[in-house]
Amino acid sequence: MLFQKSVQLRAALFGFLLLCAAAVQAQTAKLPNVTILATGGTIAGTGATSTTTVGYTAATVGVQALINAVPEISKVANVTGEQVFQIASENISNEEWLKLAKRVNVLLAQSNVDGIVITHGTDTLEETAYFLNLVVKSKKPVVVVGSMRPSTALSADGPINLYNAVRLAGDPAAAGRGVLVAMNDQIHAARDVTKANTTTADTFRTAELGMIGVIQGGKPFFYRDVTRKHTVDTEFDIAKLDALPQVDVAYAYANVGAVQVNALVAAGAKGLVHAGVGNGSLPAKTKPALIAAREKGVVIVRSSRVGQGIVARNGEANDDQLDFVVADTLSPQKARILLMLALTKTNSTKEIQRMFSTY
Repeated sequence: MLFQKSVQLRAALFGFLLLCAAAVQAQTAKLPNVTILATGGTIAGTGATSTTTVGYTAATVGVQALINAVPEISKVANVTGEQVFQIASENISNEEWLKLAKRVNVLLAQSNVDGIVITHGTDTLEETAYFLNLVVKSKKPVVVVGSMRPSTALSADGPINLYNAVRLAGDPAAAGRGVLVAMNDQIHAARDVTKANTTTADTFRTAELGMIGVIQGGKPFFYRDVTRKHTVDTEFDIAKLDALPQVDVAYAYANVGAVQVNALVAAGAKGLVHAGVGNGSLPAKTKPALIAAREKGVVIVRSSRVGQGIVARNGEANDDQLDFVVADTLSPQKARILLMLALTKTNSTKEIQRMFSTY
């Protein structure tokens, strides 16, 4: 009799465990599938002490350790991780951009991937985000995230930023908005955001145009849309590209001369972005060198070092006569990215100007 009851209890317990396992499996199946691509940066950095927030070593922590540090992620997404590369972001090159973008496109083409999070150093995070914004070929969410404090610091911002980024990448509301940057509980569009402070956690800002949403309680709320074309609506295809044309930035300042421009052209630049003062003004000592560069076939884009505002075509220079392009509202560093991609398609300044007015 006791043996029979024991068998019955064991059978009941086994049945209960099967039901629990089925419930867990069903719950897991409902969660979005998010892949985290790690590239290094401060979010993967370590310091000598818990109070070290400057002078730390970036890009030392692997992707699985980043995921393990935020166990709450497993409740909101089925997460997998890949270490694409492990560098401080000031060292990122065109080659890394192409490698990363190609991997993103491969993953997003898979039906079992709903979104992607890219962990990245903050120094060039805005540039990587904008590059991806122009070359990713999917409407699925792509979220770039970093941190301003290393993983070993008191109140490190990496874990909450990563959690929010995963929530954002797994949310259908984030689809079709282009590449997003999730930092400090805010959502920014890749085209417009910039790093605005050297060290503080609220460094990523879109000063004039404003962030497009916020993340509160792990849920994204959107308040404005992205109107410039991006991702699937761009004309850029990097699938067969192994390199990008050389494009450099020449920076204007009081008493600047022609040395920068001449040196960059001599070094092989196919395009130059001039980060002018004010409304993209051309200093008198620099202008002849820019004109000469254009006559040699180098495409010149007038931008501004100011950081906000439209560079007016035919405003501070006769762009039609000089055959120059203007950068619209793009920062010099982002104008460089668009010009590189534009030069993979055409050398026509009219076509390139159309691209700057489109993207």
